[in-house]
Amino acid sequence: MSSNQKETIKKSASRNIRFIQATRSVVQSTHLKPYSCKFSKKTYTQNQLLVLILLKDFRNQHYREFIDDVRDMEHVQEILNLSTIPHFTTLQKFLCRIKSLYLRLTFKKTVSLFYTTDDKIPITAIDSSGFTSGYCSHYFSERTGKLRKHFLKTSISVDTEQQVITGFITSNSRVHDTRHVEKLLRQYHKLRKSDCYVMDRGYDSEAIHRLIREYLHANSVIPIRSWNNEIVGGTYRQEMATQFNHLIYPRRQLVETKFSVMKRKFNGDLKARKFRIQIKEIAIKIIACNLHRF
Repeated sequence: MSSNQKETIKKSASRNIRFIQATRSVVQSTHLKPYSCKFSKKTYTQNQLLVLILLKDFRNQHYREFIDDVRDMEHVQEILNLSTIPHFTTLQKFLCRIKSLYLRLTFKKTVSLFYTTDDKIPITAIDSSGFTSGYCSHYFSERTGKLRKHFLKTSISVDTEQQVITGFITSNSRVHDTRHVEKLLRQYHKLRKSDCYVMDRGYDSEAIHRLIREYLHANSVIPIRSWNNEIVGGTYRQEMATQFNHLIYPRRQLVETKFSVMKRKFNGDLKARKFRIQIKEIAIKIIACNLHRF
């Protein structure tokens, strides 16, 4: 084995170790119960299984392939105190069983890694994208004439300075951007406040401006939509038309960069068929993305 190959293996091992150490610390801080119920076999703790699932997404592997690799990772087994290697179906069943509440709590803990209590984000960018919910390949769907399932719309808020995902929301149906972002703003402004929110013109709405300015007490930079020089209605929309901040608005592109990074590193396809499991898969990807950034 050449020296370059040894160095690559060493770096890969250290990346896995650093990720597991950070993940285990975050998962332990959520106070997740060791076992789901008193009748559990108690072979593996819920903390061990959740760390393994996050490591699987971090490595962008399927369940079978990941478990085969874990058998050869002695350092991973030692850190997680694994006496035996779980079957890949054990991880699948655990993801179906764990409550989404714990994943939300784990996500909030990953956000707190980057900030102190009183820290305020200067600029937050918000945008939406889709995760494919089909479980067949594009080639197979073309060959058989069967259409893949629709996209699950996911909106995220990103700190444009640290590239941290500070909030997310997912829906199973096509929802207008303004309705989607309203829920996102109300939920996650409480978690991490921001001085300014930047969005594309798809979010142009007087109600969104009013929500950000009057309820969240922050600034909003959203280009207006107008056709054929029509009259712009609304106080804040008129302000955008005359005093649009061209220096801050380009920061919005960073949320698209974050979507690109997340889909390239952790895959944009969802394997589950049920919507409640698909939401958990997206949450796992976002948590892994923040831990990878950390």
